This record gives sequence, C-alpha cells and structure tokens, in this order.
Amino acid sequence: MPSLLLLAAALLSSWAQLPAEASSWWSLALNPVQRPEMFIIGAQPVCSQLPGLSPGQRKLCQLYQEHMAYIGEGAKTGIKECQYQFRQRRWNCSTVDNASVFGRVMQIGSRETAFTYAVSAAGVVNAISRACREGELSTCGCSRTARPKDLPRDWLWGGCGDNVEYGYRFAKEFVDAREREKNFAKGSEEQGRVLMNLQNNEAGRRAVYKMADVACKCHGVSGSCSLKTCWLQLAEFRKVGDQLKEKYDSAAAMRITRKGKLELVNSRFNQPTPEDLVYVDPSPDYCLRNETTGSLGTQGRLCNKTSEGMDGCELMCCGRGYDQFKSVQTERCHCKFHWCCYVKCKKCTEVVDQYVCK
Repeated sequence: MPSLLLLAAALLSSWAQLPAEASSWWSLALNPVQRPEMFIIGAQPVCSQLPGLSPGQRKLCQLYQEHMAYIGEGAKTGIKECQYQFRQRRWNCSTVDNASVFGRVMQIGSRETAFTYAVSAAGVVNAISRACREGELSTCGCSRTARPKDLPRDWLWGGCGDNVEYGYRFAKEFVDAREREKNFAKGSEEQGRVLMNLQNNEAGRRAVYKMADVACKCHGVSGSCSLKTCWLQLAEFRKVGDQLKEKYDSAAAMRITRKGKLELVNSRFNQPTPEDLVYVDPSPDYCLRNETTGSLGTQGRLCNKTSEGMDGCELMCCGRGYDQFKSVQTERCHCKFHWCCYVKCKKCTEVVDQYVCK
C-alpha cells in the first residue's frame, strides 16, 4: 500500500511539472477516469487528481463528475479515429507518453492539429449523447428532438434516441472552456490560435450533430412491419471521421487581423463555414524526427512498395529508401459452417515480404 501511494505521488508530481500549455484534457483518454460509484470515502476529489484540465474545465468536472468518464471515452474514440484516418500518412496521429498526448506537434496550428481538435470534440459529443440515452447521466435522458415533419403519419415517434442536443451543448461548454479563459492581446498570434481551435472544435461538434439521423424499427405479426417506431440515432463514428477527413483535405489557411478576426490568407477562396476546418501555420516536415516541432519522423514505418499514394515507400520514406524483411502471418482460412450453429476454420500461415522506411 505505501508503494502505491508513493507511485501516485510521483505521477501527480510529474504531471505538475509539465508546462500548462503542454497538458490537455485529451489525457483523460490515456488515464481512465473512475466512475462516481468507485470513489473511496476520504480520498481526494477526483477532479483535483485529473491531469490536463484547465481551471474552467476543473470547475465543470466538480459540477458534473459523472460525465468525466465519458469525456475520457470520447477523447479515446477521437484519438482512435484520428489514427485510423491518418494510418497511411507520414504523420499518423501517434500519441506520446505524457499528459500532452500528442506532444509538441500540437503547438503548431497546422491542418493536422485542426483535425485533431475537431475529431476529439466530436468524440465527446458522441460519448455524452450515448451516455444520456443509456441512462448513465443524471442530468439528461433520451433525446427530446421534435418529430420530423416528413415522417409518415402512421409511424410512431418516441423510441429512446441519442441525446445529441445535450451532447452538443455539454461538449461546447467543456471543450471550449480552455480556449475561452485565455486572454491574449487582440490581433496577436496567440489569439489567432485560440480562434482556430474554437472554429475546429465547433466543426467537429457539428459533424456529429448534423449526421445524426432517424432510425426505425418494425413491429407487427411475423415481421409484417405494420407499425414502425422511430427515434434519433447518432451516425457511426467512422462516417463522422470520414467527413472530417474531407474537411481536413479542404481546410482553409487563415491569419489573424489587427481587429482580432481570422481572415483567409488567399481571398480568392470561399469563406469557411462553421463546419469547415481552418489552420494558421504550415505543417512541419514529418519526414525526419525533430524534437523542436515534435515530429516523430517516418523511420521504421511500414510502407507499401507497389503503391504510388502516401502509403507508398517512395513518399512515406521521403526518398530515403527502405529495407525489406520477411514475416510470418497467420490467419483463419477454409472456414466451414456446421449445422447447427458454428463455423470451424483452419489456421493458415504465409511468409510475406514487408518494407520499412530507412
């Protein structure tokens, strides 16, 4: 028991030594949050133990402690989706082992940072909305969205839907709190970065909100579907990630004006809407490891020898070349269905060539 206390003290000390800007609420994804029923009497309040929260977020934590586990789940969902969407890119949304989660690379206001802010905010909306529907939170329940006007008259509206309205409002309050409590000089680069973060947070939330759609279930004798019950349901998060990736590809380059507003670097392009991603800095070179920018480089990354895309060895390895090695892969094969009711497969092994960047 004493050793556990010493370990906890050491962890808290190491988090405290991190620069305030380096730590982030994203760390809730890597440090699982205890649910309220697991709190120990006499222990420190959970909010004072969580790393990465800004003062405003810590106050919200104290008011909504039961929400924190789901914020952590939302952050984890966002990080996983980021890693999926960028799995074949030089920057692959890698996490580092500290409270900043992504390291110094997030201090650059790049396209990649824009996507990360958006997809993590989207993850929180997704997790909180679903927790409401499942009755996990005392301050919300099923969705109260009005019946869609185009829903056939004889269909029932009233199943327990995902409460995306509450999820959106709470995520806006919590995620944006860090940015809104900053007070930088009007027209400064720091203010430009705050406005960029707020825009991308909103784009992520709106992606979840706008993609939620009506889902229905049939009722009737022998599945006749003589009656339908319908409700509001969140879209699969992969679809949200796909849409945000498209927004990443078309993200707008912005700069801060003396009046403290973001404006397009190239005025010939369309003004971004609240659903678009924006960035204020060019992306760093992700080819080589760089401690200053936080780039991890692509050395040791797997690449596809036959691809001409970003996952191809020529582009992924930045012209440095690649090494070839053989690996043994085992997978299920020759699967057969047996009555009733199971599938039996054999295991097949195969020696395949793989390539890694020098």
